[in-house]
Amino acid sequence: MGWLLATVLLATAQARADKIVLKNGRKIVAYNVVEEGDKVRYETSAGQLSLPKSIVDHIERGGLMPMTNSPAEAAAKLEVHQPEMEPSADTAEIDHGAVHDGAIDRDFIGKVEGEARSGKAEATERAAVAHYAAAEFELNHGDTKHALDDAKTALSYAPDQAGLLMNVAYIHIRQSEFKESLDYLEKAKKVAPKNADVYKLMGWAYSGMNRLDLAVEEWKKAVSIRPDPDVVAALEKAERDKKEEENYKANESAHFQLRYNGAEQPALAREVLHTLEEEYSQIESELNYSPPDQIGVILYTQQGFADITRAPGWVGALNDGRIRVPVQGLTGVNGELSRVLKHELTHSFVGQKTRGRAPTWVQEGLAQWMEGKRSDENAAVLVQIYGDGHAASLGKLEGSWMGLPEDVARYSYAWALANVEYIIQTQGMGDIDRILDRLGEGSSTEEAVRGVMRDDYGDLMAGTAEYLKKNYVR
Repeated sequence: MGWLLATVLLATAQARADKIVLKNGRKIVAYNVVEEGDKVRYETSAGQLSLPKSIVDHIERGGLMPMTNSPAEAAAKLEVHQPEMEPSADTAEIDHGAVHDGAIDRDFIGKVEGEARSGKAEATERAAVAHYAAAEFELNHGDTKHALDDAKTALSYAPDQAGLLMNVAYIHIRQSEFKESLDYLEKAKKVAPKNADVYKLMGWAYSGMNRLDLAVEEWKKAVSIRPDPDVVAALEKAERDKKEEENYKANESAHFQLRYNGAEQPALAREVLHTLEEEYSQIESELNYSPPDQIGVILYTQQGFADITRAPGWVGALNDGRIRVPVQGLTGVNGELSRVLKHELTHSFVGQKTRGRAPTWVQEGLAQWMEGKRSDENAAVLVQIYGDGHAASLGKLEGSWMGLPEDVARYSYAWALANVEYIIQTQGMGDIDRILDRLGEGSSTEEAVRGVMRDDYGDLMAGTAEYLKKNYVR
């Protein structure tokens, strides 16, 4: 039995409740709701029951959404066709001299910089090319911090090169530094007003700042200059959001920009902001990090959430750079909504702290921990799955969970929480902070874990299983 099949064992052990909504308006809170033929089968404290599908209007799935692409993550996947620097006779020679044999040659770059002190145009161009090559190498190896240093140095030698301006802006976006990127993009727009990629990047920067109106405006300019499937997809999504939010009311606090459907009560919006500010302070202290910009929050009706996010039925909230939560029927922040808000807010912190590099299992494990979930109710099943040799490798849980079947998603949440819980309970939150910092610096997740804990994934999983057995399984 492979790990995928083994996860079915976990389906009865999850705490997240579903709601079966009948056509007469009645709602049934149940677990493990499954549609089979003309029946809907489910579990309650009374045992396993079933209903005719003909009397069921729809099923509201419990659960929380894995964080989808933030603007920084989307930027990392962009194909930006930057205008190249004006080539000189020895551009290729400089490229090769600056980066060769899998490393940056700082001695060579230092020599070229020395020649640039003469002030001659050809010498300064050579220095710009050398630092640009170094920045490109570092960026391709995930080292955005040093890539930005080299990109800015390259720009200092050729301040009117559109490609170099865009390169600096692009790296800022990769690091969720959206305001900083716009300074360089405005200059690039003056130098290359017909370059589609300038407007493409400006759209992503404004999107990261929760300025949908300006993002739509820039992406429209980009598409008018050169059709681009990335931009078209982003534009369509942004226009759906913009249309949905046209009649929404707005509110804000020190760290949040909130928009909510006019049908919802203003008092709820104010209470949500108050709750988020309290949770912000707690997470800020735990993770030793403060996001640089306000975080966008959207409160939807149930239908509005479904229409905009187009998420699987089991999703209960979403974070794609903005926190999106359905609150229909609520008049105040109850315990469940408070947990959901803290879960999704954790995604915003982790996403920005790691510059979009945290894998899904770290994101979801830590978000569950911060909202207050623990592994007690799932420990026995997880220990059994691990003991039988069917536990999912953490490497398989690094990517998106969007396409996972519901039972597999439930297992993934539980196993992610267990591993994060083990790290925190045995090593302390400081190790989580250090792992996140290493991810932000460009390390792979297993490298980050090994660098902080001296454990690889196999060691971590074994330690997690032993922790669960010792603390929960009797």
